[in-house]
Amino acid sequence: MTVNNFFEHVAGYDEFLQRRGNNLANGSDFTDQRGWVQTQINALHPHRIYMVVSEIIDETQTAKTIRLRSKDGRALPVFHAGQYVNVFVTVDGVNTARPFAISSAPTVRSHYDLTVRAVPNGFVSPYLLSGLQVGQELTTTGPMGTFHYNPVFHGEDLVFLAGGSGIAPAMSMILAFAAAPVRPRMRLIYGSRSETDIIFRERLKALAAEHDFLTVTEVISEPSPGFVGRSGFLDKRLIQEIVGDVTNIVFFVCGPTPMNDMCLSSLRALGVRPGRIRVEANGPPRCPAHQTGWPQEITPDHRVTVRVLGRGKFTSVSGEPILTALERNGYAAENACRSGDCSLCRARLVSGRVFHPPQTKLRASDKKFGWIHSCVAYPLEDVEVDLCGANQSKGEIA
Repeated sequence: MTVNNFFEHVAGYDEFLQRRGNNLANGSDFTDQRGWVQTQINALHPHRIYMVVSEIIDETQTAKTIRLRSKDGRALPVFHAGQYVNVFVTVDGVNTARPFAISSAPTVRSHYDLTVRAVPNGFVSPYLLSGLQVGQELTTTGPMGTFHYNPVFHGEDLVFLAGGSGIAPAMSMILAFAAAPVRPRMRLIYGSRSETDIIFRERLKALAAEHDFLTVTEVISEPSPGFVGRSGFLDKRLIQEIVGDVTNIVFFVCGPTPMNDMCLSSLRALGVRPGRIRVEANGPPRCPAHQTGWPQEITPDHRVTVRVLGRGKFTSVSGEPILTALERNGYAAENACRSGDCSLCRARLVSGRVFHPPQTKLRASDKKFGWIHSCVAYPLEDVEVDLCGANQSKGEIA
């Protein structure tokens, strides 16, 4: 196929040729196209989307799907299955945000489905599950995140290890593959506490029965009497029993932090190369003192003072991420993933010492110039942070 023959199959190419011919014949200073590129970028990658809750769907006793449509009725931006949006809310007077994976299909642009599960002692999830009403307006970011399938890099044999609401990105991927003309093999291994906690249970069964690319294995950690099926945790033994040979398989992992850690160590023990493991963290570790590298002499309830350069100070504890403490005390900082991945919440550590868990994607330049990812930075002593990032750092990043 020649270059010209190739372009004949590109949508809009004929219109482009006609427009170019008119410009060549009549001349143009392109003022009629001013702002066109920025308009297209804003439509595909909006900084904020103004949404309205159109439906709330009960999934289990502890989980619901919140269906969001754009306030102006326009089609929502395209996204890759597995990506998330950050949802901005005000809870008990605190302005905060949380990321939620889109569980609906990328082919559907009339709405985004966000599947939310109750988090024990959570702050935002109880509000979304019990305080949200149909018709209520919410603001989100545009879709973001790198936890999605790429056929060039990830091949044709996938295993998705999901736990709890970590099924949300898996469901979006399944729906995307179901609508695609060419699809990879996908084995979903889904861990839940009990049979009643399994989100999308009947829907997953129907999809597996309808599509031969998909197999679904349920794993229950606390099975009821008489339960027939696999029980336990997603550990090395269970993964090897279900998957067998792990050669050339790409693993996607999404669930609570303890599950992610267990799966990661199990896959490494099975000899899976790091490049074949994709992990999506669900927020900061709830127990940072259990993370590798946490100084044993510091307790999570150790009280510290956090100073915000030129703006004030407040008291917090070592077990609370700096971003969470900032929001609780009325300070705003741009953020998205809240897992140490996207770096939008970076701040400069002017003084003091902080701990970052292993999941943090710190760059060499972050450590060199004193940048912290405030969503997963735990203050080990009194610290001072610069939210504008303009001053030299003298802090210590662990």
